[in-house]
Amino acid sequence: MKKEIKIITSLILFLIAIIFKFNNTKINLILYIISYILVALDIIKKAIKNIIKGELFDENFLMTIATIGAICINEYKEAVAVILFYQIGEYIEDHAIEKSKKEITSLMNIRPDYANLLINNEIKKVDPNKIKIGDTIVVKPGEKIPLDGIVIDGTSYLNMVALTGESIPKYITVNSEVLSGVVNMNGLLKIKVTKKFKESTVSKILALVENASSRKSKSEKFITKFAKYYTPTVLLLALLLGALPALITKTNYHDCIYRALSFLVVSCPCALVLSIPLNFFSGIGASSKMGVLVKGSNYLENLSKIDTVVFDKTGTLTKGIFKVKKINPINITKEELLMYAAHIENYTTHPIGIAIKKAYNKKIDETKIKEIKELPGLGIKAKINNHNVIIGNEKLMEKNKIEYKKDKEAGTLLHIAIDKNYKGNILITDEIKEDAKITITKLKQKNIKKIIMLTGDTLENGTSVGKELGINEIYANLLPQNKIEKLEELLKNKPKRSKIAFVGDGINDSPALAITDVGIAMGKLGSDSAIEAADIVIMTDELTKIINIIDLSRKTMKIVKESIIFAILVKILVLTLIALGASSMWEAVFADVGVTIISVLNSLRLLKVNKKLQIKEKTNE
Repeated sequence: MKKEIKIITSLILFLIAIIFKFNNTKINLILYIISYILVALDIIKKAIKNIIKGELFDENFLMTIATIGAICINEYKEAVAVILFYQIGEYIEDHAIEKSKKEITSLMNIRPDYANLLINNEIKKVDPNKIKIGDTIVVKPGEKIPLDGIVIDGTSYLNMVALTGESIPKYITVNSEVLSGVVNMNGLLKIKVTKKFKESTVSKILALVENASSRKSKSEKFITKFAKYYTPTVLLLALLLGALPALITKTNYHDCIYRALSFLVVSCPCALVLSIPLNFFSGIGASSKMGVLVKGSNYLENLSKIDTVVFDKTGTLTKGIFKVKKINPINITKEELLMYAAHIENYTTHPIGIAIKKAYNKKIDETKIKEIKELPGLGIKAKINNHNVIIGNEKLMEKNKIEYKKDKEAGTLLHIAIDKNYKGNILITDEIKEDAKITITKLKQKNIKKIIMLTGDTLENGTSVGKELGINEIYANLLPQNKIEKLEELLKNKPKRSKIAFVGDGINDSPALAITDVGIAMGKLGSDSAIEAADIVIMTDELTKIINIIDLSRKTMKIVKESIIFAILVKILVLTLIALGASSMWEAVFADVGVTIISVLNSLRLLKVNKKLQIKEKTNE
């Protein structure tokens, strides 16, 4: 028989017995007993199974002892009421939890069921796990992209909502990189697969969502420990309450046992054990709605306590898209200087090298390039057209004892020397992100005490960006290991209960993301390092989502504290009243089931929080 039918049948029999009050007490007794068995049998079975496992002090055990005890002292009505309303409460709680899980599952409904594999101009529908790197797949309009890849034919718009929370469709064409989990809206696409399914974006996100609950917050760990010691303590108090008053004050044994049984009903820590994890689960669900992936409730709790935010500069506060702003030649033409720079940067994948090659915009003759060597932290040297060429920073010029021209203009200055003669420099600049300034301003409004920038760039460039954004504490000329050292220093000297967040691009900043209290990766969702190293991944490059997730974390902790305080205060109040004989088992039912339902419903408010945050963001714009 289904749980709902058992509860309804039990409730009907219980109400018949109360309303009609049959003269024949046996009929009433039979109605109560049948009503009790319908709803109590499952709980009694669970209690016995848990006792065999060694799990003695749980709510099933307490409810079984309390209700059987009530029957033994002829309090049939109370016995049925307690177990019946407990089951009704459990049913409502299960329904509420299921609703929240469905909402979160629908948000992350990005798992593809199949992939259209193209073989000899024929399409075969196969399991995404069977697709190999280099295979070509076809994605029709309305279908999810099953694996990460590059478009080799077709144009279309992609619905990115499930993955990034971004409502504006993204236009893609040939050579566009696409991520699994998004929906193809209109065009037919042929995609060359670049990652196996288990390594794809969709698989990594689903794994992180599934494992998020395993990373418990301090609040959840506290509740688990609390329940472990709390339940046996109140069980002992119930035994004392059932025996001592009768021995000391000669109180009626029936009344003492009744109080002890009511005490047991109240002692169930369901409201705390169930609602607190659900609060965090709902918070993680709400964050995914806004396009932010939180790996565990502990990170959500830590984020609510941050008072320092440390930013990487390039790719985080700036776009990381470099361009040649100025060419300053000496005894050489601009075209010649750019030609030497482009040829020596030919094999690099660094954004600055790419900017130089883009500015040159001509085919590079690789036969002119010989003996190329990268000089870490300095630059590059090579033979171009049989000339010894070096390109790099001031340190490279000083090391080679070459007199160079200094320039204080903001940007990255690449100095070039040919055959040990200084031939000029090229100024490279990086644009600041549009929402960077408003993010820094809002962080200050959120009482973030320190906002710090760490950069490998020059102090002049760092100061220029910091001044424009309103960041006063800047550390420049840092190599990756220097960033780690600075972060470790900040972590060591921080106040005891405060937390530090580091925001980086998730590629070069992986070590920094890993060691800080809360590592936040900006964009770069397709990057393995972003997903693996960061605690929180913002699925777009929107810096303002840092504000939204901080607001959500604080709202989550507020609701968690409300649930804890409300549940404990109500239980203490009712336990005190029962001990004094001023409360009955009916109040005990409310203190357990009622408080649990209220706490669970309170936690579901978090699923709606992101809508308010998005409205607030639009209003501010």
